[in-house]
Amino acid sequence: MTERLYYHDPYLTEFEATVRAVEEAADGRYAIRLDRTAFYPTSGGQPFDTGSLGDARVLGVEETEDGDVVHVVDRRLDEGGVISGRLDWTRRFDHMQQHTGQHILSAAFDHLLGARTESFHLGSETSTIDLSRELPADEITRAEDDANRVVWEDRAVGIQFVDASQAASLPLRKEPAREGLLRLIDVDGYDLSACGGTHVGRTGAVGIIAIAGWERFRGGSRIEFVCGVRALLAHRRLRDVSAAATRLLSVHTNELPAAVERLQGEAREARRRLKEAHAKAAVHEAAALADAAAGGAVVAALEGWDQNGLKLVASAVAARPGHVAALFSTPAPSAIVIARSEESPTDCAAALRQVIARFGGKGGGRPDLAQGGGLQGDPHEIREYLLGLLRPAAL
Repeated sequence: MTERLYYHDPYLTEFEATVRAVEEAADGRYAIRLDRTAFYPTSGGQPFDTGSLGDARVLGVEETEDGDVVHVVDRRLDEGGVISGRLDWTRRFDHMQQHTGQHILSAAFDHLLGARTESFHLGSETSTIDLSRELPADEITRAEDDANRVVWEDRAVGIQFVDASQAASLPLRKEPAREGLLRLIDVDGYDLSACGGTHVGRTGAVGIIAIAGWERFRGGSRIEFVCGVRALLAHRRLRDVSAAATRLLSVHTNELPAAVERLQGEAREARRRLKEAHAKAAVHEAAALADAAAGGAVVAALEGWDQNGLKLVASAVAARPGHVAALFSTPAPSAIVIARSEESPTDCAAALRQVIARFGGKGGGRPDLAQGGGLQGDPHEIREYLLGLLRPAAL
């Protein structure tokens, strides 16, 4: 069984170990077992460490069902050889900040609000904890404030090992999931929890705990948060976005919500006016096409018109007794709408199926109105084909 060096010293980044076993994986990678390791395997909501073993890159670290540790690397190592391991410290320290921050934040929710942490996930950009009950914004802020108080008091974060009988007499925040010898993480005077993850030595190293958002989740609350370096990066992103928005809108930061609301109102009004203009333009276009058509069959390629616009024009043509319209957009791929008046015998859906069979695309509809898109072909050829379908019916 691999000796886990990070259990005692999470700040250890370089070590030497003997290669116990080498197994080739199907994808050309190799599964390596060592007699000792400082690499943390994915477990308990915390992702694995990365780094190197000699010249090999460590691509993943997994915990086996029997409790051993397997390192997935990109090249073969010699079984029985002594190898030097080196961790990616940036990734390790980030995980230490997030995981310790989670312990403190979970304890704050538990102590102050009686909201138990059901699960924890450390993601690549943010982390989440799922709480047993739904919380309002003011209570979430209260827990966030208390958690940061503990961070800034720079309390010691200790590691101790106890057996089940000793653990039974200790004020653990939650019942341990494992039996036998337990590793406890002790945030001095604030939280005591069984955990195999990596943590900072003092709470001050967490830097800050910032809640990025929350939502209802399975009858409780899902809290999204960032700590330390991630909080700084999140602040920078927010600062840059805010600065860009204030420049574009020529307002101060605290005026952004009102400015956005004003723009939304103006956009709604512009869409309403544009819709009215489209409707008027469609009526005029329909009148011009119908007046120029022979025998009540209007077939035309309309450049730049979208599906809704084609439908407005075709419906306006079909409002005339005895008329049928087949309109398609250019350039390809073309949208198409076929519409007829009540008196016309044309089956628009059947006509569209024939067009699609000839020029591709897809669509469907009813006998009085059908529409589709994706037509490919020369506009003149499509127009002539449609005239051949619709003129006999219109006549």
